[in-house]
Amino acid sequence: MWPGNHTSLEDFILEGLFDDSLIHLFLFSLTMVVFLIAVSANTLTILLICADPQLHTPMYFLLSQLSLMDLMHVSITIPKMATNYLPGKKSIFFVGCAIQHFLYLSVGGAECLLLALMSYDCYVAICHPLCYTVLMNRKLGVMMAVMSWLEASINSLIHTVIVTHLPFCGPRKIHHFYCEFPAVVKLVCGDIRVYETTAYISTTLIILFPIFLVSTSYAFILHSVTQMRSAGSKRNAFVTCSSHLTVVSLWLGACIFSYMRPRAHRTPLQDKVGSVFYSIITPTLNPLIYALRSKDVAKALRKVLRSGIISQSL
Repeated sequence: MWPGNHTSLEDFILEGLFDDSLIHLFLFSLTMVVFLIAVSANTLTILLICADPQLHTPMYFLLSQLSLMDLMHVSITIPKMATNYLPGKKSIFFVGCAIQHFLYLSVGGAECLLLALMSYDCYVAICHPLCYTVLMNRKLGVMMAVMSWLEASINSLIHTVIVTHLPFCGPRKIHHFYCEFPAVVKLVCGDIRVYETTAYISTTLIILFPIFLVSTSYAFILHSVTQMRSAGSKRNAFVTCSSHLTVVSLWLGACIFSYMRPRAHRTPLQDKVGSVFYSIITPTLNPLIYALRSKDVAKALRKVLRSGIISQSL
């Protein structure tokens, strides 16, 4: 987006989530508490997985990447919202908006792809447990993470470059608390229906691919579980898959609500509610649902706490 084409590098105005009323001050405080929980839980998960050699497996490596994505997601959006709300300032630099747009699209897309690929890990663990170390090794886990980050970053870069070169006119007020793609596109003047259609198809494919991969994996898992005769084996399979399936449902459900609805059916309030769910609530719940429920992670946490208590006593 360059000067001379109905646009300039002027600041944008972020409408934000809250006003100056007492109830909104309370909601802001609650949001910051949730933000701190999300940062603490995801950081703790990453540190535990890095510190404990028993957690150096493909499954926990992928889980550490998921926690890193969640940590980045809340860090991209909430601090800027807070720094705008507290002093009553609502502006964001053009470059800052472009960077925020690129980062949140990259992290969101990468998380969609990673959650889909993690379903393969569940499939191998349930359907081919004896071959797990062969079919799901460290190298493959690294490749899954790299592919998720790379594909999402390329997609995000393309959309960010296109959006920042579109002409903006009229009030530069974004009816959101960060530079979300649909909210920014609404400020564009001129006929961009072709690009909007292309972007909608691109976003739909990024969401539908995980749904297809997860559905296929769990179809095989369900078939394998029905063949099990032991109630204990079925229970272990349920425990193995339930956390992943819960996280996938929360994340993809929020993404579908936010990005797969036609533009005519969208309102700023609905967009904000959907964004709050997948940019604040889901990153907070993910480590609680996925990591801290794990016996191995809980064991690593107890080990760290015991070593800290022993060190203090000495």
